Amino acid sequence: MSTKLPDLQQSISNSVDSKGVGNYRWYICALLFFATTVNYLDRQVLSLLKPELEEEFGWSNTDYANIAAAFQFTYAIGLLFAGRIIDKLGTQRGYAWAIIIWSVGALIHAEAIPIGKGIASTLGWIGIAAIPVSVLGFIFARAVLAIGEAGNFPAAMKATAEYFPKKERSLSVGIFNSGTTIGAILAPLTVPWMAKVWGWQSAFIIIGLIGFIWLIFWYIYYDRPEKQKRLSASEYAYINSDEDEKLIAEEAGQEKKVPWVKLLQYKQTWAFAVGKFMTDGVWWFFLFWLPAYLKDQYHMEPTDMAIPLAVLYSMTMVGSVGGGWFPAYFIKKGYTAYDGRMKAMLIIAFIPLVVLAAQPLGHISFWAPVLLIGIGASAHQAWSANIFTTVSDMFPKKAIGSVVGLGGMAGGIGGVIVTKIGGSLFDHYKELGHIETGYTIMFTFCAIAYLIAWAIMKSLVPKYKLITDL
Repeated sequence: MSTKLPDLQQSISNSVDSKGVGNYRWYICALLFFATTVNYLDRQVLSLLKPELEEEFGWSNTDYANIAAAFQFTYAIGLLFAGRIIDKLGTQRGYAWAIIIWSVGALIHAEAIPIGKGIASTLGWIGIAAIPVSVLGFIFARAVLAIGEAGNFPAAMKATAEYFPKKERSLSVGIFNSGTTIGAILAPLTVPWMAKVWGWQSAFIIIGLIGFIWLIFWYIYYDRPEKQKRLSASEYAYINSDEDEKLIAEEAGQEKKVPWVKLLQYKQTWAFAVGKFMTDGVWWFFLFWLPAYLKDQYHMEPTDMAIPLAVLYSMTMVGSVGGGWFPAYFIKKGYTAYDGRMKAMLIIAFIPLVVLAAQPLGHISFWAPVLLIGIGASAHQAWSANIFTTVSDMFPKKAIGSVVGLGGMAGGIGGVIVTKIGGSLFDHYKELGHIETGYTIMFTFCAIAYLIAWAIMKSLVPKYKLITDL
């Protein structure tokens, strides 16, 4: 048993205050932030190169949708197992393996054509109908990327639960989740330029190497709190100040892991999964299809998109950090962490309705939809910071990675559905000569998804209930 556990027990009875306890936990938050930034840099390269790659390889919107959906489907399945694997390996080793795999996946995009030829040859030998070589190669590369990237959020959420008390978790999640915004901002500012100067392969190689640099700092600065020599006893006590005796025993390694079947018996698991299923596809759509939207409706080249996309994704940082802070307003008024979070999420769910005006006002300037979609995407980040934290509100630490994985799988499947429907709609309406109708349909779903998700979540878990029988 850790020598710090007596301090933890003392803190529970004394209600430790955050002042003067130290701030090492925020260094951990910074590491999670940078990892998430790298995660989204790697993820977004393909969408920014879509206009160039579809010209070079003759892709249709359906071809691109198949490549994107392959990533999302593999990511969804990967999330199911990533949470489990990270729970088993521990946060440090699990996160390290995740970033190694996704960095390798990013690098092999540069060799997508030779890989595609090898796969095509194999498929031809076993009698499967031919698929374009470039599509096969990128599907394989995206699948490897997805396997690794599936580990990011389960590992980051587990690290957050280990290093932060419940009252600070949504803010911590909001801060590290804003790495998705920074990655989304940096990508359009750098990827088109690298592709233009050094070729499209260079963007995948350069950005893919960044993950290995992060790995060095991760191994230097991260360890479990009870083993972390840089963490003071007072800060350790503060981190665990809202835990009961059962969770103290759990941290000492006296609890068994929880089977998936057991987790699926709880409405809390289904509430999280439904919330992710309904809303993750919106973010995927904004991430994977906005460059295509600007090209299809405003005939913009990749280099022309850099500033509009950077502005749009910059707006989402406000939502990510602000969304993490917002529940504290209600918690200070006496709400439980979960009830305050759900109240904040209801207000957030109304904000994406502004996206309904993106197409009607699009004739004014491309800036009208860019800014309106930016508001909707910002609301998504605020929602995301809170929906992740509902898991650590209701489940013990040992189950967080697995529950996040289950919900993430549901979100990934939702993303696959949105992507495939989007690709089919855009090809259909493009043939009819008014592709803007396809985007109008997709923007309508993006606007109303959060209210539907919140209503279902609230019906499943109307009041806060901590899971204590795992």
